[in-house]
Amino acid sequence: MRDKSSLDKLKKGQRAIIVDLNSNDIPAKFYEMGFLPGTEIEVKHIAPLNGPICLNIIASNSLIAIRKSEAKVIIIDPK
Repeated sequence: MRDKSSLDKLKKGQRAIIVDLNSNDIPAKFYEMGFLPGTEIEVKHIAPLNGPICLNIIASNSLIAIRKSEAKVIIIDPK
C-alpha cells in the first residue's frame, strides 16, 4: 500500500483516490460536489503563485477548482 498524502501534493496529470477529509471545517458543498472517500480524481491545472487547483472528478467528469488550503485537508492515496 502506498503512503497517503494530501491533495495539494499532486502534480498536473496525476490521479488519486480520496481517502478522507481531515477537517470538520470542510463545507457541505464539498461532499455535494463529489469529494467523497473512494472517489477518483485527476489534477487538470495548477494555477501559479499558490493559486487554485483544477480537478476532474472522474466518475461525473466534473471540473472543479479548489483553494490550496482546502486541498491540504483532503487525504488521498496517489495512483
